[in-house]
Amino acid sequence: MVLWLATFLLPQCLAAAQAKQVRRVLILNDLGIISSPGFEEVDQAVFAGLQKSPYQIELYHESLELTLFPDEVSQRRFRQHFIQKYSDRRPDVIIAAGSASLNFIAESHETFLRETPIIFCAILGSLPDQLKPDMQFTGVLGKLHPEETLKAALQLLPGTKHVVVVGGIGKFDVGFEEIAKGAFHNYESKLEFTYLTNLTMPTLLERLRHLPSDTIIYHTAITQDAAGERFIDSAQSVPLLTSAANAPVFVMDDVDLRGGTVGGDLVNWADDGRIAAEMAVRVLNGERPQDIPIVTSNDAFMFDWRALQRWGIKESALPRGSTVLFREPSVWARTKWLWITTLLVILALSTLAAYLNHSRGQLQLAKDAQLHLSALLIDAQDKERSRLAAELHDDFSQRVALLVLGLQDARGKLPSMKDAVEENLKELEESIVRLGDDLHSVSHRLHSYTLARLGLVSGVGRLCREFAAHQGIEINFSSEDVPPDIDPDVSLCLFRIVQEALQNLKKHSGAARAHVNLHRVDDKLFLTVCDEGRGFDTTQIKHEAGLGIASMQGRVRLLRGEFEIHSKPGKGTRIEVWVPLQLKTVHVES
Repeated sequence: MVLWLATFLLPQCLAAAQAKQVRRVLILNDLGIISSPGFEEVDQAVFAGLQKSPYQIELYHESLELTLFPDEVSQRRFRQHFIQKYSDRRPDVIIAAGSASLNFIAESHETFLRETPIIFCAILGSLPDQLKPDMQFTGVLGKLHPEETLKAALQLLPGTKHVVVVGGIGKFDVGFEEIAKGAFHNYESKLEFTYLTNLTMPTLLERLRHLPSDTIIYHTAITQDAAGERFIDSAQSVPLLTSAANAPVFVMDDVDLRGGTVGGDLVNWADDGRIAAEMAVRVLNGERPQDIPIVTSNDAFMFDWRALQRWGIKESALPRGSTVLFREPSVWARTKWLWITTLLVILALSTLAAYLNHSRGQLQLAKDAQLHLSALLIDAQDKERSRLAAELHDDFSQRVALLVLGLQDARGKLPSMKDAVEENLKELEESIVRLGDDLHSVSHRLHSYTLARLGLVSGVGRLCREFAAHQGIEINFSSEDVPPDIDPDVSLCLFRIVQEALQNLKKHSGAARAHVNLHRVDDKLFLTVCDEGRGFDTTQIKHEAGLGIASMQGRVRLLRGEFEIHSKPGKGTRIEVWVPLQLKTVHVES
């Protein structure tokens, strides 16, 4: 026999000054928790329910183990051991799980058993006659529903003509089979019933593989086959049946709803255990068992979704209120979070892309505004240069010229003056002439009238000649295929770049010779200014670029052109500029 002694304590309040009183509860079942998953469910439910008791519970467990010890000799030995064990350790409540366990107690004449409150559950059929009214008992009567299951099966599979009832020869199995036969008696005239309840497991499985197409199977219980082979019914025999059968298998209780069975109107053994535990707690609290009404097991239509799919049974045909278990989630249910996450990521990326696009637009507006401002500044600079050049040319140069003429006239009217005075006047005249030349040069640098009147080639050529004459640096200028009608903005841009490049050459290069080349390439003008001076490191331009280079780059950018500087220390410098012949998008009036 299996003896399980478990003592469990409910959560204790640390502030409690007095320990809980001890109460003993004995669970006696038919098969044992190892041999029967059904009774295991009952025991677990009882254990959980007893935790609601205000007492410290000493829980004892005994099993008749009918599968292992079905003979009278074994049962007599168990009775003797049981009475000897609990006569001096009388339980406060006995929970009898199963018909055999209740009969065991009812048939006993021991005083302590007849005086101990009895709570029964998982009982099939009626109460035993030996359970006398003077005994203290109440509990849960289990009621199986094979007829309701058969009605549901015929509704789900209306073409059914054959019903095969399968079971074993174990003492526990016979009671289930008798209940099924009694329930199906009224249907024998409508359906063909075959009872496969006295076969070896291999023979039974072979028979189930070759059933007619219009057949259903009703499983009762198989704890032992005709060869004496023992099985754990729901854990071993049921999966064997469903894997071999070519017809749907319906069952009696929720424990057998596994391994591929369809289901039916099923009794819930765990619910029986829960109710029995509640009754036991009430008895421990002082109620008499006979004052607690006997109740009937709860049942419900329960079905396995996987089996419904296998046999093509529609859920819409199930009895109203049915519970469908083991439902596999749909593609949407399995992937909805993936889709939702993907959608959120897409929305986030779209929002980010919209923000970046907006930022790019704002940046472009800022660049356009900066470009427009640069154009205005350069235009204002050129206009101011033009104004100063005109003022120098038209006012100061003329006044200097008049002053020279006056000095010449005065020197001619004073023939009798001494030679020294005449010499001083001559030197003064020469100084004023040089001053006039310098004013003319400054005026030309500020604004080239040659460029405005004669065009780009003449303007750049004169600039190179004047620069060479004043600075003593040889400037070789050449041009090729440059049209005379170049847009004024393009001409002014290239002229200023040459002017700025020559000034940089004078300040930094140290070269004695330079080359300026201007020629046309398709619809662009190509300008190069190169020297053989000391050169510099172009990587430092970004960090140390002066106003001259920035001005050249800004002018070229305004014309949507390209500007490059090539130089290395000791290797000279070459400036390259490409600009379109005509200004396309930005027009700066000169």
